Amino acid sequence: MLPFEASGQSAMAALSPSYYPPALTGLRGSHPGSNDHAHSRAWAGRSDWGPTTILPEIYDLVVVGGGLSGLAAAYFYQQQHGTDKKVLILDNHDDFGGHAKRNEHTMDGTTCISYGGSQTLVEPDHAHQVVRDLLEAIGVDVDRFKTAYDIGFFKRHDLGAVTFFNEAVFGEDKVVQHPYCNYPNYVEGLLGAKLSNAEAAQQAPLSDKGKEQLLRVLNGGLHTLKVPEGELRAYIRTHSYFDYLKDTLGVDDPGVLRMARHSGLDWASTGTELMSIATAKRCGALGFAPVAVYDEDNPYIHHFPDGNAGIARALVKKLIPGVARGRNAEALVLAKFNYAELDKSSNVVRVRLNSTVVDVKHGGDPKNASDVDVNYINDNTSYQVNARGVVMACYNMIIPHIVSGLPEEQAAALKLQAKSPLQYTTVGLRNWRAMKELGIGVAMSPGNMHQVVLMDFPVSMGGYEFTKTPDDPCVIQMICCPYGKFGAPRLEQFREARYRMLGLQFADYEQEIRSHLSGMLPKELFDFDRDVASISVNRWAHGYANGGPGDSTRIGRQPFGRITIANADSAPGADAKTAMMMAYRAVNELG
Repeated sequence: MLPFEASGQSAMAALSPSYYPPALTGLRGSHPGSNDHAHSRAWAGRSDWGPTTILPEIYDLVVVGGGLSGLAAAYFYQQQHGTDKKVLILDNHDDFGGHAKRNEHTMDGTTCISYGGSQTLVEPDHAHQVVRDLLEAIGVDVDRFKTAYDIGFFKRHDLGAVTFFNEAVFGEDKVVQHPYCNYPNYVEGLLGAKLSNAEAAQQAPLSDKGKEQLLRVLNGGLHTLKVPEGELRAYIRTHSYFDYLKDTLGVDDPGVLRMARHSGLDWASTGTELMSIATAKRCGALGFAPVAVYDEDNPYIHHFPDGNAGIARALVKKLIPGVARGRNAEALVLAKFNYAELDKSSNVVRVRLNSTVVDVKHGGDPKNASDVDVNYINDNTSYQVNARGVVMACYNMIIPHIVSGLPEEQAAALKLQAKSPLQYTTVGLRNWRAMKELGIGVAMSPGNMHQVVLMDFPVSMGGYEFTKTPDDPCVIQMICCPYGKFGAPRLEQFREARYRMLGLQFADYEQEIRSHLSGMLPKELFDFDRDVASISVNRWAHGYANGGPGDSTRIGRQPFGRITIANADSAPGADAKTAMMMAYRAVNELG
């Protein structure tokens, strides 16, 4: 299964209608080539990029990073300074949106839309008025999701939360109708476990000792801790979840401990062995009762068919009206964007893709400079543009490597910021009969690379219809939150997992997905070569923002002359609303 190929920036330069990144499959997200120049700069200290072409382009603002924060920065700047202000957005990827990535899978003439990163607008009712006004301005009607999200889909099809145990780790391929954790609760409308704790423990492919320990964990709780009631809150905040499993509940079975380690997934971006008891309880790890993910007034339903790419596309449409047809965000769901419109010289706002910024330098003393030179690499050629101000809406930890002259304390603080790796794989299926047969809405998979497999969120809007029957094509999601060596410090685990992720080829991922789905689904209903039409592996080597220690985040994001810093990292917080608020702050700091 080979990924669709496109010719990158050259296709855009030729105004080719074939350039359409959402339709690309294979390795996506941090796709091959997207980070090469940035890594050369950060890892090897490269500074010589050959002759530089100084373009006769002067902008009021250059934004480094075309994700939600960067796009929002361009919008806020024009709102504050005038829609005639010229803005250039530079991004190292072949598509805009950053983590808000749109995936399209076309099967037998039917196109299914999904997301490859930033997933849902979380609790929009709690958003700052600035974000609410932005959403309204770009045509996002948050109330529309109350009817667009089919809350009854999972119940109609009897789809619930299960666990898949694979042969390689657990000795046999087996599906048990119980999730053993709280993770599936964020899928609104999903049915819960069909088995009791006792039945689920008995059916798990573990030794008799392991089954007994698993049941002990499932029936456990904080009441098992021999701690005075008045000291319990402090105790669970300062003591390890794995020490609780081992010392209080007497768990030493490797299968049970593996289930426990993977039961938090990306809620904390680490294996649960690094969690306190309180954190494990809060995320509903193995052995803790399910907890509500969001309150009743803010259900987890504010999700475009392409996730937050729907918001990114609406922002681009607002900034560059000629890129697509559609009067609001919902009308853009089925719109095919004309990427040749993004970087036209006649645009007031331009988006330049496949362009890695490698140097940002003030035109003089930063304290009183009036402009900034921005150097970037496109198609292995060095270019320079000039701007009156720059917003760095990129990964914050790369900023010390590309912004010249940063104060030492600020540079050191930015280098301490962290992001955990994350992988969202979307798989185009010609039908989902096998998922229906086993009642799989979400399948926890503690033995596999992708720790969870799920039906996509059931959203129909803008003329797009979510899959209706098991005979129809659909997209399933496979999520991987990769961990490093058990027990290693968080940053070491991030680094190890990141290198491992980027070292794999598409064929490696395809083989893993083949083994996973073929082992989990009934052979009489599922054949990988027949039923899998396409795969997009959205690798985010720098995924969730985790922030640095102490006050490093605040120190790192301080304005530096005519350069300010946005992105969700600068909060820190892995959330679309946060990304947009950081853009608002950064634009205000420019003055």
